[in-house]
Amino acid sequence: MSRIGRKPITVPAGVTVSIEPEVVRVNGPRGELQERIHRDITVAQDGDTLTVTRPTDRGEHRALHGLTRSLVANMVEGVTSGYQKVLEIQGVGYRATLKGKDLELALGYSHPVSIKAPDGIEFEVPQPTRVVVKGISKQVVGEVAANIRKQRPPEPYKGKGIRYEGEYVARKVGKRA
Repeated sequence: MSRIGRKPITVPAGVTVSIEPEVVRVNGPRGELQERIHRDITVAQDGDTLTVTRPTDRGEHRALHGLTRSLVANMVEGVTSGYQKVLEIQGVGYRATLKGKDLELALGYSHPVSIKAPDGIEFEVPQPTRVVVKGISKQVVGEVAANIRKQRPPEPYKGKGIRYEGEYVARKVGKRA
């Protein structure tokens, strides 16, 4: 018994998908991504739609089915529009600057913190207190943004540090006299 995904993935014009056994490659205007998929899950292309199917309704196959569908949909979106994460820096004297393609952060340490841009990732600093991480792979963009945030996570007493845009930091009351 084969189950077809309820949400087929629509492939926009200008994007080509090549499906090999256990590998799906997506090529678009922003670049190329590839992902290995489990051998039990099949991905089929019919015109401009991709369908992901699973062999049975067992829990393991259902989980792999959803994972594969999400990964392929994220690849298609990544090569067409790309992904970005915005980070905010709060704190007196905390700021970010671009040095070539790399990011240099002044975070209150005795030295500047330099972060190299991996392949496929670019940084933007529209203001000294904002950093935009852009790329085509959702996973790599999130990982690089998390590594930047890890350099000085927001602390709960004064709220100083690096946080995601819109992130709420629970504040604590300080010492009482």
